[in-house]
Amino acid sequence: MYQSAQVLIELDEPELIEKEKINALHFGHDDVLDDLVARRRRTFDIERACMLGNTHHGKVQIYFRADDGHLWRADTTIWACDPQYITLKAGASIPVRAIAGIEFL
Repeated sequence: MYQSAQVLIELDEPELIEKEKINALHFGHDDVLDDLVARRRRTFDIERACMLGNTHHGKVQIYFRADDGHLWRADTTIWACDPQYITLKAGASIPVRAIAGIEFL
């Protein structure tokens, strides 16, 4: 995982959320990552996770922040992605700007 995302996650213990409950969350308008390199790495990881999810049904841990500042973690499969959103196996979507990091399981 990229340096700034790792620090963000270590500072705030993420709470596990079921993917079916993600659509009830609200997300802020600002990107959780300030570093351009970390944002590029996040994009690479999302695209890789999406490919893994579609070909091998591989799961990842997604760390993301809601608009109230709470850090969440979901263990799931990414089915689709575009520059603004990812779509998970359960049909939930998360804005890319809210994603702090992805770990491959």
